[in-house]
Amino acid sequence: MDFSIASILALDGLTNGAVYALLALATVLLFAVTRVIFIPQGEFVAFGALTLALFIAPKLPDTPWYKQVPGTVWFLLALAVLAALGDLVNGIRQRRSGKRIAKAVTKTLALPVVLALVSFWAAPRGLPVAFYAALTLALVTPFGNLIYRLAYESLADASVLVLLIVSVGVHFALVGLGLFFFGAEGFRNPSFWEQRFNLGALSLTGQTLIIFLASIALIVLLYLFFERTLTGKALRATAVNRTGARLQGISSNGAGRLAFTMAAFIGALSGLLIGPTTTIFYDSGFIIGLKGFVAAVFAGLSSYPLALVGALGVGLLESFGSFWASSFKEVIVFGSILPVLLWRSLRDPHVEEH
Repeated sequence: MDFSIASILALDGLTNGAVYALLALATVLLFAVTRVIFIPQGEFVAFGALTLALFIAPKLPDTPWYKQVPGTVWFLLALAVLAALGDLVNGIRQRRSGKRIAKAVTKTLALPVVLALVSFWAAPRGLPVAFYAALTLALVTPFGNLIYRLAYESLADASVLVLLIVSVGVHFALVGLGLFFFGAEGFRNPSFWEQRFNLGALSLTGQTLIIFLASIALIVLLYLFFERTLTGKALRATAVNRTGARLQGISSNGAGRLAFTMAAFIGALSGLLIGPTTTIFYDSGFIIGLKGFVAAVFAGLSSYPLALVGALGVGLLESFGSFWASSFKEVIVFGSILPVLLWRSLRDPHVEEH
């Protein structure tokens, strides 16, 4: 291996690592705020990439209108209806007034219905890719809130093990539903920027620059959100001490919904970024999300800067591992977690969860 090959592999590893960093940050955020090890984080990646692919795919003239929109729209409406039914049942059990129940149901259904109507209008019109990318982010982001409400909210105070088991079930459900709504065909999206830049032996694409810039921008925005905004500080307080945050009037359910919404947005954005670099299938998100989880484990599921460093390390390990032993690159990446777990097990004291 000479320097030119090493630099190409390093660039490829850092590019993938930038995406893994976003997923690792989302994993750390969810675990810190809700104690949920969210295995299906990668499904948001797949949903984002596939939704955009179906929006920009050519439509046959005689295609029915309901087949011109991505399955994401119907999936979102189905989850919203289930969540609205939950609001109705909870309102009846708590003997709330009809006005309050109607307000809660309307609040749950309003955004998904509006997004569905916009999707029905926009799908057959061949609008710019940037518009469909923004619409994709808008469609996938509410999934986080709805999934938390349907699967986790009633178990918010359960043990980490119970929440992990629920995450496994949610993962299998989302993969199966992804096959139903998106089909088994894989898609590779066009690059957002086709420009190429030559730096010696390196060939830097416009899509690579977009990945780096978007990742850096989101990391900076997350830092400012947690450091400068009251809502961000409330999430940090919930992450530090859930009981203390409740005593200060911070809703743990509200914090969980917001954390899951942010995780869904990060996952959808990661799908848009990685979609032009690889072919995405309905089940591709699991491996991608798992690499972000490995990076989060390097950080002990607690440190955002270490998660970023771990993600870049995972990207580099994957890139160089694929060069030396392409058949075992996944084994190399996932096997690297074992010494980290052993080291943390010996270093950190074992305490009972309160």
